[in-house]
Amino acid sequence: MLVDTHAHIYSAEFDADKERAVQRAVAAGVAKIVMPNIDASVEAAMWQMHRLFPEICYPSMGLHPCSVKADYQFELNRMEGLFSKDNYVAVGETGLDYYWDTTFVEEQKQAFSRQLSWSKALGLPIIIHSRDSIDDCIQLFAKAQDGRLAGVFHCFSGNREQLERIKDAGGKIGIGGVATFKNGGLDKTLVPEDLPFMVLETDAPYLAPVPHRGKRNEPAYIPLVVERLAQLLGTDKAGIELATTANARELFPKIFEGATT
Repeated sequence: MLVDTHAHIYSAEFDADKERAVQRAVAAGVAKIVMPNIDASVEAAMWQMHRLFPEICYPSMGLHPCSVKADYQFELNRMEGLFSKDNYVAVGETGLDYYWDTTFVEEQKQAFSRQLSWSKALGLPIIIHSRDSIDDCIQLFAKAQDGRLAGVFHCFSGNREQLERIKDAGGKIGIGGVATFKNGGLDKTLVPEDLPFMVLETDAPYLAPVPHRGKRNEPAYIPLVVERLAQLLGTDKAGIELATTANARELFPKIFEGATT
């Protein structure tokens, strides 16, 4: 069993073949897919995917930093109420993004901090977006850590020191297509001792691994990430599969409720 811990399989890029995309993922050994929310605009599509594949595609709830605007408190109030109505497996996708727009940086930090508190109160893991903002994300995550906080820094592409800080704070890292990029940098960062802290992801439809780079990504490409990780860490693919699935089971236990494998 493989787990894609971060895929926007509900996005419009999959409208023409979303059912076939899930079938290809299952054929490739990917049995579970975590779907991070972005904002209200995608929630209906996300739930449609969960209804179509209730034992494969699992919804999360949170406000993406790029969707944090002047009305973010209203959006967070609405989302907070959803946790008592619907069954989510994680909080997120949340975090900070300093790449696209820095107009609402302080609001992003407030929104992230509030969602960190949800994670602890609800006993759910948090999915963290940290584009060009990883140091601030680590700082806020570590500050909120009181023994109850679990989460993943998705699409990790940081350095050795940042990775150690994430591990020390009780976080995990999401490894996806960037690991296959020639200048992705993870070949200089990752060591075998990091394996207990890794989960697999695609971030589909984005960041497709080599040899599909530049095209639409999908969960069926997870084995390409496994193959590259095995090369980087000097171990076999079976070891990567077993370890990352065990890590996903620890981080996202709700997606395995009732699972027999």
